[in-house]
Amino acid sequence: MDISLDRPGEFLFVRRVAARAITVVDRDISASFLLAPDQAMENWPVTDARTLGADQVESVLALQPELVILGTGERQVFPPAEFMAGFLRRGVGIEVMDNAAAARTYDLLAGEGRRVVVAFVLPPP
Repeated sequence: MDISLDRPGEFLFVRRVAARAITVVDRDISASFLLAPDQAMENWPVTDARTLGADQVESVLALQPELVILGTGERQVFPPAEFMAGFLRRGVGIEVMDNAAAARTYDLLAGEGRRVVVAFVLPPP
């Protein structure tokens, strides 16, 4: 049997999710980060979804998403209403889920060519 590497497309995709790191293509990232199909912004200064505020909204919107997925760690944790409202006021949808679900959803939508951004919250080292 021949085995070959099948990459899902010409976009940055999530290969693996662990409690303290996420593998994007072939690179492990162990601090919170933002991921769009064409770029990653590492060292997003967030370690707990409950502390998100208006300042973090702007950094996510800078990637010009049509939809935002917030991965909040091993468990789903809802951020403050002010954070969520920052997207909704601009007409950008936002969904909140654990990191594993966020990665699967992002890969699916990015594979369809959607302009999706996923924000992964990882615990401090």
